[in-house]
Amino acid sequence: MRNNKTPEVVVITGAGAGLGRAIVQAFANRGAHIGLVARGEERLDDARREVEQLGGKAIVLAGDVADPATTERAATITEETFGPIDVWVNGAMTTVFSPFHEMSAEDFKRVTEVTYLGFVYGTMAALKRMRRRDQGAIVQVGSALAYRSIPLQSAYCGAKHAIVGFTDSIRSELIHDGSHVHITVVQMPALNTTQFSWCKSNMRRKSQPVPPIFQPEVGAEAVYWAAHQRHREVFVGWPTARAIWGQRILPGLLDHFAARMAWDGQLYDGAQDPNRPVDLYQPVPGHQGAHGAFDDRAQSGSWEMRLTMQASWLATAASTAAGRLVHTLSGQHADSPAPNGQVHPTQVQHAPAVSGHR
Repeated sequence: MRNNKTPEVVVITGAGAGLGRAIVQAFANRGAHIGLVARGEERLDDARREVEQLGGKAIVLAGDVADPATTERAATITEETFGPIDVWVNGAMTTVFSPFHEMSAEDFKRVTEVTYLGFVYGTMAALKRMRRRDQGAIVQVGSALAYRSIPLQSAYCGAKHAIVGFTDSIRSELIHDGSHVHITVVQMPALNTTQFSWCKSNMRRKSQPVPPIFQPEVGAEAVYWAAHQRHREVFVGWPTARAIWGQRILPGLLDHFAARMAWDGQLYDGAQDPNRPVDLYQPVPGHQGAHGAFDDRAQSGSWEMRLTMQASWLATAASTAAGRLVHTLSGQHADSPAPNGQVHPTQVQHAPAVSGHR
């Protein structure tokens, strides 16, 4: 990470609207220089102006993350413009609300290419540069659905599961190589974002995030925080933690619960407009922001996330103090070899459980 006098350089995919737009705002509020990646150029122009108003700088990098050339080009231009990339946030996504048996192979493939392979390509572009400098952070925007799948979003759930498996593999490789590049996943709860107004749906009723719903700024602040910590995974909001731990303890029961509750929980009163624009293959034109249509039902804070941040600060302080004590008592240098190839206590990175559906 840069020092306080040098602006941080960040690339954010899915930056034009929804959670991605809120993440842009979170970094811009800290004066970051940002590469904005998404398909909709109008939205990106809006985001660029907003970044500048908030005190940062930004460049528009329009393109489809399903094409690996998009993220490679974004990384190259960002570094040519602002310097070495400090943080890369993979946040682009799309989904289809539909029973699996009513989905086409083309739609399923498209969701997977954007929501999973877009993260793969973004991670490739970031690591290509970060590994040789031996520094940087990659944040994968995940979801509680990465652990607890629900009906009507099989392609999205599959992609989010895949992100966790892919990221765990890359993290192990970085550890093996002794790299200081950090990669983390931030698992989101249901968020009030714009995707529900333009995502493709085969359902008769309108789509909604499964309550309880949080404002996108809650997720955005968690992403900013995670980019500057050393946690392997962050769960945002109590509903995320509940879903993930419930899946680990009682997965069969949650299968039946999801079948009964999560189906109708993703739909609300009112027929779907058959003529509304859909963003699956082409960006929806026009100007968009971070918030969707659920402001009246969305929570603007998460007590669990605040508690997590405080607990992390205390754990870090305690770990540092304990490490210094052990170092003093043992008389060993932190970088000296430990017996039998073990790791010194001062070298262990803590990863407390933190508490993720956008």
